[in-house]
Amino acid sequence: MKFKIHRGTKEIGGSCVEIWTDNTRIVMDFGMPLVGENNLPFNSNQTKDLNTTELINQGILPNIPDLFNSENNISLIISHAHQDHYGLIDFINNGIPVHLGKASHKLIDLTNVFTNKKCVISNPHYFESGKAFKIDDFSITPFLMDHSAFDSYAFQINANGKSLFYSGDFRIHGRKAKAFDWFSKNIKSNIDYLLLEGTTISRTSYNFPTETEIESQLVETFKNVKGINLIYASGQNIDRLVSIYRACKRTNKILAIDFYIANVLTELAKLGASLPFPSDNFPDVKVFFPYRLSKMISNQGNEKLLYRFKNHKITKEEIDSEFEKIVMLVRPSMQRDLEYLKNLGNGMFIYSMWNGYRKEKSTADFITTLTNKGMLEKEIHTSGHADTEGLKRMVDVLKPKNLIPIHTFESDKYAKIFQDTKVIVLKDKEIIEM
Repeated sequence: MKFKIHRGTKEIGGSCVEIWTDNTRIVMDFGMPLVGENNLPFNSNQTKDLNTTELINQGILPNIPDLFNSENNISLIISHAHQDHYGLIDFINNGIPVHLGKASHKLIDLTNVFTNKKCVISNPHYFESGKAFKIDDFSITPFLMDHSAFDSYAFQINANGKSLFYSGDFRIHGRKAKAFDWFSKNIKSNIDYLLLEGTTISRTSYNFPTETEIESQLVETFKNVKGINLIYASGQNIDRLVSIYRACKRTNKILAIDFYIANVLTELAKLGASLPFPSDNFPDVKVFFPYRLSKMISNQGNEKLLYRFKNHKITKEEIDSEFEKIVMLVRPSMQRDLEYLKNLGNGMFIYSMWNGYRKEKSTADFITTLTNKGMLEKEIHTSGHADTEGLKRMVDVLKPKNLIPIHTFESDKYAKIFQDTKVIVLKDKEIIEM
């Protein structure tokens, strides 16, 4: 068995690992880069007018010709529905098998609809946590992980008597921390190679707040704020949405979500997830319809989505009149909608995202507009990735013979943190034969 990391040995995002034997080839993740040259933010629009060869030559597409030209003896596996792990799949051959979680596929489809993306998966194959599946020479066992993306997995890959473990993105301080306990009891140790993500490996001085602690911070904030509470959080960070809802429940607040988030929660609930969603069972969850998003969906001719939650609609006038009871999920594209609200003064704007997004002009302008209207500002957030103690627990469980940094800007820090494990720092496209 051989493998190479096409992207990820020296950066976060754009994850892609190729693994092969003499007979079979698999690719783990096929993500859109987050950064380009000089570590500046990557502009995905630059892929629109380039063909496959040009994208490969520019280092945007991993050079794996069979993904684009053939369906023979190659399969793609997606760990979770964050675009830095799947965002280039619209370039692959439609006939290639794509293995992923069923909920991840649903989230990708919803992202396509609500953002006009074209990451269509034509040949999906669904797996389940803890159940091994075969791809010719390979036996692959997915393990559900705690992460800020719903339905996230790590994978053990076995072939020809060798084992490789791909951590994907994970943490142990969210609402699915018990998934790691189950994994710990059901995985065999002494893995030959562990590819371990290190998104936050430089933050070694403290443990991240748990999602339960985030909920408690939200409760205290809601109790003390006399005005409206606006929260900027990812619409697919399901753990955070649950924390917000539970905090609303504990403080007798009404949760107002836009119809994109309403669709996300409803579709995941249909797949069996125990989640609050707009329905008679959750009368304190209301739905509003932002102007820009509504116009885009209408232009698509997808009016069914616009009317899906009409029985649970809350208007801007109702939000304004009940502002003291409202907790509202917002984002920069809703700035025009918020201009119609008169009672923002003395309210609280809660930033519940990665701090790096604050550097984006749209986000900075959005926050400035709200604070200029008299809103207070507060950050309540925890990372979607493992802290150092979480990374150590993964290594302790797997006891790898070799540890390889991936999904990190700081691979040089691994050797000091994992002194009892052999750390191998690779370069992108460097081949390892096991």
